[in-house]
Amino acid sequence: MMVKVLIPTPLQKYTKDEATVEVQAATVAELLDALETKCPGIKPRICDDSGKPRRFLNIYVKEEDIRFLDGTATPLNEGDEVSIVPAVAGG
Repeated sequence: MMVKVLIPTPLQKYTKDEATVEVQAATVAELLDALETKCPGIKPRICDDSGKPRRFLNIYVKEEDIRFLDGTATPLNEGDEVSIVPAVAGG
């Protein structure tokens, strides 16, 4: 399935300054691998050594946080939009 990934500005240096990237994937885990294939060096910025998304990044599928779905096993459908959003903290 072709899926659109919205890339945050700090990671766009891995996507040749593109704000969106399209990849084929059936799950979020496959999407992360496909993103690494298409944009070498990006996956270690998104995932820790065990392959799980880093705590300071949120990943949304159709505006739903994958932490409240099936995590990286969350299924994707043709045309889905996946957003990678850096967490914001402050006081």
